[in-house]
Amino acid sequence: MVGAGAAGAMAAIFAASGGADTLLLERTEDGGRKILISGGGRCNILPARLDETRFVTDSSPHTLRNIVRSWPLSEQRAFFEQDLGLPLVEETESAKLFPASHRARDVRDGLLALARKRGVRWMPGTNVTGLAREGDGWRIACEGGTELDVDAVIIATGGLSVPATGSDGRGLAVLHALGHTIHETYAALTPVVAKPAPFGELAGVSLSVTLTARDAERRAVATGGFLFTHRGYSGPAVLDVSHVLVRSRGQGDARARLLAQWTAMGADVWEKALRPQGARAVLTLLRDEMPARLAEALLRVSGVDPTRKLAQLARGDRVRLIETLVRCDLPWTGHGGYAKAEVTGGGVSLAEIHPKTMESRLHPGLYLCGEVLDAFGPIGGYNFLWAWATGRAAGRAAASAAAN
Repeated sequence: MVGAGAAGAMAAIFAASGGADTLLLERTEDGGRKILISGGGRCNILPARLDETRFVTDSSPHTLRNIVRSWPLSEQRAFFEQDLGLPLVEETESAKLFPASHRARDVRDGLLALARKRGVRWMPGTNVTGLAREGDGWRIACEGGTELDVDAVIIATGGLSVPATGSDGRGLAVLHALGHTIHETYAALTPVVAKPAPFGELAGVSLSVTLTARDAERRAVATGGFLFTHRGYSGPAVLDVSHVLVRSRGQGDARARLLAQWTAMGADVWEKALRPQGARAVLTLLRDEMPARLAEALLRVSGVDPTRKLAQLARGDRVRLIETLVRCDLPWTGHGGYAKAEVTGGGVSLAEIHPKTMESRLHPGLYLCGEVLDAFGPIGGYNFLWAWATGRAAGRAAASAAAN
């Protein structure tokens, strides 16, 4: 087992539970560092409800769905609450599940403790440098000259996101060297940068919005938290659509657009609300629906005098203002990259693994799980769900194969 993050820890637990002599190799001294920083240190273990269509892949969506369904959400929750003894609570406004302790460390430590209890042998501080077929098994080369001969290997080394946690893409490089197709990798779930920040004076202002990111080939829509920053935009809605901008920029196309609908009110509703009537100021009306500073900024962007009364609002002003309220074009110049990305997009093609077992179709005895695979989901526990499901499948299959 190479990698003691979310997928690797889960794979180790199920491999050992299936009777396999399981060795867990981890580059860092402690493992599971992404678990520790997830959810602001609280660890959003799972989504409270699952929408399979929100996963992103360049591989077959059908294959992805089959993998996700291999371990249903209800059963995953039961594992954490019963096997791990970790009660979960729902944050209703975000539909996320957290440990009742709200401590990410309890999740990481609980997984590694259960792995040890099930018989997993732990080798931290081990940097894998190569992998090669050796007879009917595999030889793992480690930094310092150590070599390990094993019957099967599970690769759970993560992607390229947050490299400080130990994920630097070396696992992907090893898999590429073994002939696996690696779909273009890119930073996903990352903040968006705007230099100079056109709304820099709004840094710290947050609200729920609907964002649309689109280019000539892709489109993503998300509703959720949005935060103005000194460098651009962040928040769950921004992260969820950022991959469209990242990929557009990476392919040399700077025309991708980021559009904001600032409230739940559509154009027709705003048209009625902004009818030229009464002595109420336009600014007052907008302040009832959004933060005051944002209302003032949007009037400025629209070229509408904030002191203008509804009865004095000309049709041209009303049309421009409604466009700004429901399809505001947010200028952007870049993104936070892998250093700020929650996950890596792209990875090993799902066409090259068996979806029931996570075994490589190219190399028997080689299993892949977690972030090395070409799939990711939105903010809200989806990527842990993917890690848990693929890790469990790989661990169970590897143990079954070893037994036979």
